[in-house]
Amino acid sequence: MISRRLLLSAAIPALMAFSAVPAFADTLKVVASFTVLGDVVSQVGGKHVKVTNLVGPNGDPHEFEPSPADAKNLKAAQVAFVSGEGLEGWMDRLITASGYRGKPIVVSQGVNTRTMDEDGKTVTDPHVWNSPVNVKVWVANIEKALSEADPADASAFKANAEAYLQKLDAMNAYAHSKFDAVPADRRKVLTSHDAFGYFGREYNVSFLAPLGLSTETEASAADVAKLIEQIKAEGVKTYFLENSNDPRLVKQIAKATAAQPGGELYVESLSDAKGPAPTYEKMFRYNVDQIAAAMAKSS
Repeated sequence: MISRRLLLSAAIPALMAFSAVPAFADTLKVVASFTVLGDVVSQVGGKHVKVTNLVGPNGDPHEFEPSPADAKNLKAAQVAFVSGEGLEGWMDRLITASGYRGKPIVVSQGVNTRTMDEDGKTVTDPHVWNSPVNVKVWVANIEKALSEADPADASAFKANAEAYLQKLDAMNAYAHSKFDAVPADRRKVLTSHDAFGYFGREYNVSFLAPLGLSTETEASAADVAKLIEQIKAEGVKTYFLENSNDPRLVKQIAKATAAQPGGELYVESLSDAKGPAPTYEKMFRYNVDQIAAAMAKSS
C-alpha cells in the first residue's frame, strides 16, 4: 500500500494551483493547528481573520494525519499558529510537504509549563489550554502576530484581546468558585490520558489516567494494575471519557474499581457547532461543571 505521506507529497503540486486567490480582500487567511487554538485566534482576530483549523472538531491532535487539503490550506495561509511544546509532532512534515514559507507562531511561548515523567524521560506537558491563565499568554502572542501581519487593524486586535482577557479572568474565577470549597480528598477523578495537568495545578484537582501525555502511547498491564490499586487506595469515585479518543481502557479500569461515570470531557478539541463545547469558553465551563457535579455526587 502506498503510504499517506507519499500520497500527500504527490498531491501537493496539483492542489497548489487552486490556492492563490484569497477569500476576502481585507481578511487575513490564518491556519490554526486545532480547534481550541483556532477559536482563540478567532476571538482576537474578529472579522479581520478567516481561520482554518487543521485538526477538526472532536479530533485528536496527537494522532492527526495531514491530508492534501491541509497542505493546501497551510500553503495559502498568511499566518499559521501552533500551540507547541510537542503537541503537533506532524507539523514539520506538513510544512515541508506544503511548501509553506512562513514560520508558525508558537502561542505557548512564555507559558509557565509543567514537566512530568514519561517512560523514564522528563517531558513538557503540552496541554496548556486547560487553564485559562495560560490562554492569556496565548492571547498576547496571537495579538502580536496578527498586528505584525496586519498593522492597519492592530487597534481592533488589541481591543478584541483586552475583551477576551476579561472573559478568561471570569472563567478562572468561575472554576475557583466551583472547586475551592471542595474537600481535597474529593478532588480526584479518572480520565483517559494525562491531559488535565494544568487544570489540576490551578484548581488543586488530582487526575489519574492510564495513558500519558499522548494518546499514541500504550499502557502496559503492569501500569494498569498499578493504577487500579491507586484508584482503590485513594477512593476515586468518578471516571470521565474524552471526546477525542478511545474510551475502552478507561471503562475497563472503572469496572475494576467500581468508579462511576461522570460524563464526557472535552480535552483537546471542541465539539461541533451543535455540541456542548463549540467554543473554548463553553468547553472550559462545561468541563468545570461536569467535574464539579461529579465531586458533589461523590460527596
